[in-house]
Amino acid sequence: MGHNHSKPATTAQRLERVLSRLPEDWEVRVERVGTSGSWRALIQAPDMQGIWCEDEATLIDAFEGAWRLNRLPSIY
Repeated sequence: MGHNHSKPATTAQRLERVLSRLPEDWEVRVERVGTSGSWRALIQAPDMQGIWCEDEATLIDAFEGAWRLNRLPSIY
């Protein structure tokens, strides 16, 4: 019996997925947190107050966290 296991997305694929969903007029900010080596990000719509994500070990985790916190609700 065969198994259909999908490979985890690469870092580049994950980054492309997040960036492809961002409207062009949204603001993106990224910070390196002190000497800890962790990252945090903020993604916000124009005229909206965004929320910074938690400190994350990788840049892509920070982007994904910021997107989950700040994306607008789907109308569908």
